[in-house]
Amino acid sequence: MANQKKDHRKERLDRGIKVRTDGVYAISHWTEMTYLLAPRALLIGGLLAAPLILSYFPYWQRVLSIICIYALLAIGFDFLANYVGLVSLGGGFYVGVGAYCAALLNSHLGLPPIVTVPLATLIGGIICTILFLPCLPLRGVYFAIVSLMFPLLAARIIEALNIFGGTDGIMGLDGFSSGWVEQYVLVCALLVSLFVLRRLVIEDVGLVFRGVKDNDQAVKASAINITTYKGIAVFISSALGCLGGATLAHIYNWAGLSQFGLDYSIIPIAATVVGGGGTLVGPVIGCILLVWLSEELRDLGTLRIAVYALVLTAFIVFKSEGIMNFATRKYQQFERWVHI
Repeated sequence: MANQKKDHRKERLDRGIKVRTDGVYAISHWTEMTYLLAPRALLIGGLLAAPLILSYFPYWQRVLSIICIYALLAIGFDFLANYVGLVSLGGGFYVGVGAYCAALLNSHLGLPPIVTVPLATLIGGIICTILFLPCLPLRGVYFAIVSLMFPLLAARIIEALNIFGGTDGIMGLDGFSSGWVEQYVLVCALLVSLFVLRRLVIEDVGLVFRGVKDNDQAVKASAINITTYKGIAVFISSALGCLGGATLAHIYNWAGLSQFGLDYSIIPIAATVVGGGGTLVGPVIGCILLVWLSEELRDLGTLRIAVYALVLTAFIVFKSEGIMNFATRKYQQFERWVHI
């Protein structure tokens, strides 16, 4: 045993991969391949298998759909806040605009959900971006406060002018052809959005986004229009929220004022804090935990808010980096014996 230890030494599993290159992985061993693929396979396989696993629990199947909608909002918030530097509290506005766009397309034009959802995502994202354009020069708490006003203002305008069904909303919308379609539309949309955003932030445009966050005046001095890039980022984030809102309208067969609710603005932020900001995957994990916790505490009535607040406080105080950042750091410390 002593000779074996003399001829072998412990080495971090990721070290052999990192020393070759930062951008391109040269894999030489099955352990390295497994090391890289295991976390991704766990997330992708888990989400794709979730509808099948929960098929015996119809209630939790519906909860899975709600988790995916919150996760779309959360990764949009994480992207906008941690890669562009715009903290948006307008998640409720995105959901409401997406829901009403899908409802109007379905009720007035008779388009099926499989058409209204992508159209509402595109149209809603454009509407939100145009409305947010005057606010793009703002940063920090100022942009956050203004963005929070949008869902409140939209709900009050619809109620006061009695448009789009007023307080009753738009009812009688078509639903998805089956629960499986509903769940896999959301799961696949979440996975595709996550993959596209993770690729986007490491491309050249991602460098510009991070430059806008770190020093927008330096980016502006490089003859780059920072308003254009902020607008693109807002469109991406709002389109993700509109996608969730459009799907939600067809899940409930209704679009109304409650879809401008502040829950859609607050829970994605909490999920990003719990899951780990700047990771994009972390907010998804945070949504899974927080929505599950919220459902488990439902029997406590209003007391669940207190428990919910205590859990969030504990995470912020003791694990402020978030679950994903902590797990990534620990995962990168895995070691193996290598021959000298």
